[in-house]
Amino acid sequence: MTKEIQSEKKIIANNPKARHDYTILDTMECGIVLVGTEVKSIRNKNVNIKDSYVQIKESELYIINMHISPYEEGSFSNVSPTRTRKLLANKREISKLWNMCKQKGVTLVPLSIYFSKNLVKVEIAIAKGKKLYDKRQNIAKKDAERRIEQATKKRA
Repeated sequence: MTKEIQSEKKIIANNPKARHDYTILDTMECGIVLVGTEVKSIRNKNVNIKDSYVQIKESELYIINMHISPYEEGSFSNVSPTRTRKLLANKREISKLWNMCKQKGVTLVPLSIYFSKNLVKVEIAIAKGKKLYDKRQNIAKKDAERRIEQATKKRA
């Protein structure tokens, strides 16, 4: 990704649980269908994607369990915080995701929500679940790297 594109992203929410529990195979950017008060609430960073996941239904992508808190100044126009929301992607991309998700242990998870040119985008990933020993290995590796970094700082 070029520096120009990265600078245009204004990240609103991340899903650190996804990178801990899954091995990321591939990522993709999608638009999302929202109502006006949801966009305002997202601008205020009142969104949580920690327990959400993406599902393919009738050749369309949907994000399930994403929590967007109701907009405080909205009234009748507020909708259910955890409603199912449609993601916008090309049919070719959806068919690619469908073919990859047929494999055992592969799922679709959202990684982050961000604004790109005033549009709300969701970065989704094709991910494979990690086993418990894989998670332990990653934690041990990060811990070892931290110790090495601390030791080099003390010498300098």
